[in-house]
Amino acid sequence: MTGTAMTPDDLASVYRDLHSHPELSFQEHRTAALVAERLAAWGYDVTEGIGGTGVVGILENGPGPSALLRADMDGLPVLEATGLDYASTQRGTDPAGNDVPLMHACGHDVHVTCLLGAASALSADRSTWSGRLMVVFQPAEEVGAGARAMVADGLFERLGRPDVVLGQHVGPFPAGMIGIHPGMAMSASDTLHIRLHGRGGHGSRPEAAVDPVVMAAATVMRLQTIVSREIGGTETAVVTIGSLHAGTKENIIPDHAELGLNVRTFDPLVRDRTLAAIERIARAEAEASGAPRPAEVDHVDYFPPLLNDDAAVARTRSAFSERFGAERVFDTGPLTGSEDVGVLADSAGVPCAFWFLGGADPALFAGASTPEQMMAAMRSLPNNHSPHYAPVIEPTLSVGVEALLTAAREWLPA
Repeated sequence: MTGTAMTPDDLASVYRDLHSHPELSFQEHRTAALVAERLAAWGYDVTEGIGGTGVVGILENGPGPSALLRADMDGLPVLEATGLDYASTQRGTDPAGNDVPLMHACGHDVHVTCLLGAASALSADRSTWSGRLMVVFQPAEEVGAGARAMVADGLFERLGRPDVVLGQHVGPFPAGMIGIHPGMAMSASDTLHIRLHGRGGHGSRPEAAVDPVVMAAATVMRLQTIVSREIGGTETAVVTIGSLHAGTKENIIPDHAELGLNVRTFDPLVRDRTLAAIERIARAEAEASGAPRPAEVDHVDYFPPLLNDDAAVARTRSAFSERFGAERVFDTGPLTGSEDVGVLADSAGVPCAFWFLGGADPALFAGASTPEQMMAAMRSLPNNHSPHYAPVIEPTLSVGVEALLTAAREWLPA
């Protein structure tokens, strides 16, 4: 069966619907059902429930190589503040049982919409490509577990191995532009939780307690010295304390405090030093504070660095330049964001070409003619994971679909 390719109006409608209905990692049931229904209608052989909520569509179109196109589906526990008429008002339950707001604050709704648009076009016009197409809608990218879950669930043993893994991520640079970098494209990411133990008591008698709030404050400040004093000037590490929780009332000294940390690195040796320093500092601050128990440092999740294959990037970038014009394709350089799409390529033993899709209103970059000016304009805009992050619908979606089509047809030539 073949169908009709999605129109810009179709894409916008699907995007608004997905944006209004985000779902947390491994909870993408509504999104997965929507994807599976549409792929089946376009003639794909659809497999659901891979790695939990993952969906894979296979389309055979004569002899030739096999290419995997991937989009991630999960949203974030963020309260949306965009003011859009299709803004999310959804809420969900996180793994710890907390009621949380939900938002597609990282653009995965763009990714799903664009891959659906490309899947519909490739089904509708099979004269422009030949081979085996795998479209993968992956869960749980935000926690770095979705790609591993799909692989562990037999993705490639059950459905075959591709010859290349392709994908894209929307970002806050001008819509209509595409960025891609060979080699080390994105950093490794580690998430850690630190639990600091105190001894609770009355706020009027701190001498009878061990205050974990002060302990946490000292730990937060000391952790800032890892990058400034233990990482060389030519090395790269980012240490972010994204959450700190302690206490319930102003005049009660609590008995524990919890920190949530995120670490970004490119070099495995720098990563090892940074993680070791975090543990050393947490335990040392607890001991210095007279804590009744040592600090507990738990390593929660890990994204490996994303390595783009040099030859695959050169081939894909050449196709983009021909399709969009060389002036609209640029080298992003290595980025300290992280992605687990590389797990799919590594597990399959094939090259990866992953690129970035502009999603910001081009008018906001008027007069920015140099990379430095563009970066300055980007710093003033809401970034991914912000409650204000909102890609413009067009030309973001149309260019995103066309980028996937261009890459697919390059790797699956007719």
